[in-house]
Amino acid sequence: MLNPDTFAPYPKNPVIGAFFREIDRADELGSGMRKMMMYGKKYGGADPQLIEGDVFRMIISVPEFGEKPSNTPGREPAAVSSGPESGPESIFERVIRELPIGSRSKSELVAALGHKSVSGKLNERIREMVAAGLIAQTIPDKPTSRLQKYCLTEKGQKLLEKR
Repeated sequence: MLNPDTFAPYPKNPVIGAFFREIDRADELGSGMRKMMMYGKKYGGADPQLIEGDVFRMIISVPEFGEKPSNTPGREPAAVSSGPESGPESIFERVIRELPIGSRSKSELVAALGHKSVSGKLNERIREMVAAGLIAQTIPDKPTSRLQKYCLTEKGQKLLEKR
């Protein structure tokens, strides 16, 4: 396995390396490994593994993204503020809380959430919630209709009661 502390870069083809540096397509010799280690920690949480053998292998750990538990034991749920919030959980929870009142359009949900306009993040959360069966479209035959509204399903109602 290659170690960035003991690794000494050497040009495998110095003519091509000089050409790429000349046209500003390469920073410097050996900067790639340092940058991979730096960005690996920032984005993946762990150093990439560089394994040199008959075949060069690079293993990059990617953090798992998915549903996080809404409430860990021993902690109280966070209070919902009136202003716009970032993060999938806050949008998710606030949409769920708004829908028992009745069916609402995206623009009505935006106003209830305190946002200025329908964001890509809100669209994404609504699609995820429809796919999960937590909310339903009032016009399922025309999912992109301007008259489309969303209502809470039985599954969504049970989830809301648990919270």
